[in-house]
Amino acid sequence: MSDPRIAFLASPTPEAQEALATLQREHGAHAPDQADVLCALGGDGFMLQTLHRHGALGKPVFGMKLGTVGFLMNHYRSDDLVERIAAAEPAKLRPLEMQAMTESGTSTSSLAYNEVSLLRQTRQAAHICIDLNGETRLDELICDGVLTATPAGSTAYNFSAHGPILPLGSHTIALTPIAPFRPRRWRGAILKADTEVRFRVLDPYKRPVSATADSHEVRDVVEVTIRESRDRTVTLLFDREHNLEERILSEQFMT
Repeated sequence: MSDPRIAFLASPTPEAQEALATLQREHGAHAPDQADVLCALGGDGFMLQTLHRHGALGKPVFGMKLGTVGFLMNHYRSDDLVERIAAAEPAKLRPLEMQAMTESGTSTSSLAYNEVSLLRQTRQAAHICIDLNGETRLDELICDGVLTATPAGSTAYNFSAHGPILPLGSHTIALTPIAPFRPRRWRGAILKADTEVRFRVLDPYKRPVSATADSHEVRDVVEVTIRESRDRTVTLLFDREHNLEERILSEQFMT
């Protein structure tokens, strides 16, 4: 890609907006649907927003860190951007699809590039039944919540909840409890990526639960089904010295 058309997208922070103006002066401004590559300027939260808003376009995304967290981003530099994009290593991500049914009978769908998490809404612990591919595997998990994470998201909330870090390309997902009370020793599971995970909320009126796919929250859910998307992928571009696979590996050796 010798002279790519780049669509620059920036978070509202002053640093990101200043970088946006600088890069557009140098490389021009293109709409996302007219560009060859998207360049996201911000932190991981803004990268996830970019993927949700523009992922359906199928354009590769090169992120540069101008935010508080930048695991999915490259270092920010305003020079040699075209050369960096040309030499970048791609990482293909496949999101999770969440289907959430609420107490009122409404059904909501959403994608998650990091994780889908269920959390108690009140002071009382959640009681959740877990089915895998239609078979009940855990009759009752008493907990603050439970989540399902992709490999790319396994170093985020999942890792903070003591879940496993998953290698990129491992075709697995993590199932991780959040502050489990019963069974106290259950630490979760690593599942094949094509596993259908269904959470059924027990006693949802007394013990209400919300479900969140990345940043999209649905409250008062009674059942949540999660599966890996079959038809949606996104490609992130990384500098060779900071590729995502190496970062995920390095996270497992941090002391």
